Amino acid sequence: MKIISINLGVEREIQTANSNTKTGIYKLPVQGAVHVSEPGLDGDVIYSKKNHGGPDQAVYIYGTVDTAWWEKELGKEIAPGTFGENLTIGELESANFNAGDFLHIGDVTLQVTSPRIPCGTFASRMEDSAWVKKFRQAERPGFYCRVMRAGVIKAGDAVSFEKFTGETISILQLYRDYYEKNKTEEMLRRHLSAPVAIRWRRRMEEELSRLLAK
Repeated sequence: MKIISINLGVEREIQTANSNTKTGIYKLPVQGAVHVSEPGLDGDVIYSKKNHGGPDQAVYIYGTVDTAWWEKELGKEIAPGTFGENLTIGELESANFNAGDFLHIGDVTLQVTSPRIPCGTFASRMEDSAWVKKFRQAERPGFYCRVMRAGVIKAGDAVSFEKFTGETISILQLYRDYYEKNKTEEMLRRHLSAPVAIRWRRRMEEELSRLLAK
């Protein structure tokens, strides 16, 4: 695997279903080296920090295997950054990863934390009111990472994989379970045993609390 493109968000106003809002989902490829640290990539614009960004969702990754599937599905070319990803990585397919897995890029180490859940802003970005449903059904979510070791990266850098050896769950199963209306205690505890993103953990803790209170 290698980095095909590094993409940074630019401030832009977008029309969503309910209002106009500013967003950083429009990410454009950049040339040269970019520094990566705990908050993410230097120069990346993030809005709606309640739902996006933060240490456990510092970097969003999408792979060319998934992109190629979408190009065939949509019948058009998809430029790097179109899905709002920070890193477009060659030969990567998100369904093959588990929470906790590591990606090493030179001195930088990233750890996979959670799948990307589509939202209305993403649908507006794609100019498709049915996009959330399409993206959900495709089960090619890409994933967020936390930065375990900071450093500098650039397009063309090799990306190596290290499997997480602790308790975990696949990105695809996390994604499917997110939409499951009748989550079980076993399912929720499995999520909580894995090194998932803090927002994901809080959501599962809340659902477990409600389940046990019944």
